[in-house]
Amino acid sequence: MGCCDSSPAQHASHHFRETGHRYMQSFEPGESWFWDFENQEALEGPALAEPTSRPEEQSAPAPADRVPQDWQSHLH
Repeated sequence: MGCCDSSPAQHASHHFRETGHRYMQSFEPGESWFWDFENQEALEGPALAEPTSRPEEQSAPAPADRVPQDWQSHLH
C-alpha cells in the first residue's frame, strides 16, 4: 500500500505507531530509498516485489480529482 507522511493524516507515521512496522520504501517512480521510523534515518534496502511505485501517469499526491484544491496548505 502506498501512503504519504506529508499528508494531513500522516498515514505512514500513523501506520508505524499502530503496527510497529518500522520500515517504509518510497512509492515514487524512480525512487528506491527506505525510511526507518524507529531510528529516523534513510537507508538502502532490498528490491521489493512489484509494484514498486505509483503509476507514472498518476499525479501526486493522488489522482487530481480526489484531493482538495488547497492540498498543499494541508501538508506537514
